[in-house]
Amino acid sequence: MNVLNVSSLNEQIKTLLETSFSHVFVEGEISRITFHNSGHIYFTLKDATSTISAVMFKGNAQKLKFQLKEGLKVIVDGAVTLYKPRGEYQINCFNIEPAGHGALALAYEQLKQKLLSQGYFEASTKKELPKFPSRIALITSATGAALQDMLRVANSRYRLLEIDIYDVLVQGESAASAIANAIKVSDKNGYDIIVIGRGGGSIEDLWAFNEESVADAIFHAKTPIVSAVGHEIDWVISDFVADMRAPTPSAAMQMTLPDTNELYQSLDSIASQFSQILSQKIFNKQQELTHLLKSYSQHSIEKKLTQKSQEVKQLKESFLQLITFKMQNFSKEREHTKMRFPHAIDSIVNHKLNQLLNFQKMLESNNPKFKSRSGFAQISQNSKVIDLSSLNVDDIFDIQSAEINIKAKVLQKSNIKEQK
Repeated sequence: MNVLNVSSLNEQIKTLLETSFSHVFVEGEISRITFHNSGHIYFTLKDATSTISAVMFKGNAQKLKFQLKEGLKVIVDGAVTLYKPRGEYQINCFNIEPAGHGALALAYEQLKQKLLSQGYFEASTKKELPKFPSRIALITSATGAALQDMLRVANSRYRLLEIDIYDVLVQGESAASAIANAIKVSDKNGYDIIVIGRGGGSIEDLWAFNEESVADAIFHAKTPIVSAVGHEIDWVISDFVADMRAPTPSAAMQMTLPDTNELYQSLDSIASQFSQILSQKIFNKQQELTHLLKSYSQHSIEKKLTQKSQEVKQLKESFLQLITFKMQNFSKEREHTKMRFPHAIDSIVNHKLNQLLNFQKMLESNNPKFKSRSGFAQISQNSKVIDLSSLNVDDIFDIQSAEINIKAKVLQKSNIKEQK
């Protein structure tokens, strides 16, 4: 009896499996996928009734163009092997293709959706290209036909331009990193525009412009970037991320550079328009100036001074006439007054003498001294002259003549008219 230990049995099974199934193609659905820190990928491949473990080691995983996802149907190219420590057989995957379409097409769609969700394609992030650039950078192959096309168009359209060429690989495994690095370097050198591009080719040839590293470099650049890759029907990820997409490299030059001949024609047109506008402006200003001169002449300081001088002259003449008239009237009045003055003085003096005589007579008639005729005396009470009718019975009063004063008392009062 040949007794084997577990390790020996597993070794024999491993040799048998790897010899019999050294290269297989297996279609199934990815399940329970794990991306290990080591870079290896572990998953289960299943169909409706069975499952098998699978592993893709780091070296092969780095070559994948698309991302493995749960539920994705794939075709695995690999070999069946046994993992001896656990006695489990598995598929060691050399390459994986998505079932139904190519890996590059799937990788393209996956990256496109990822960048779209991150806002890489938003119109608000697009930078405006200057109308008259003075310095541009061309990131392309120095030996490619695309560069010659771009230089030819640039030379024919706009010679007032400084062009720097960044020679890079535009296809192959290291092309994407070279393009991304050139974008980062040129972005720091103060260009007005950066153009990245190459001529036409297959999807594999253009794949460097579908890499995420190139998309990141374009998105984070401060300089406006034009993507000019392949032909008009070719669309790559850089076209969506760039600030402007050109269908071909030569079209990029036509779209970004002004045409010198058109500029000359535009300058001629602008010069003609400017001349017309300037002539019209000068004519309008001349009309305004003529109007202002007329208005100024009517309202100028000189005219106002002349008017005021005339007014002063008129006032002076009017004043002189008034003074002359007043002087003439005064002379006449003075002569008339002079003639009337003696008579007026005599009249006033006589009038005042008559008034004085009248006052004197009144004084004499009211003075007790002049009322000393027999039977007449002045009656007063409390040193005030009163009328006799104001006295009543028992009132004390004074009777005064020019020489005698008698204090008396009313014994009886009667009305003489009633007695009659």
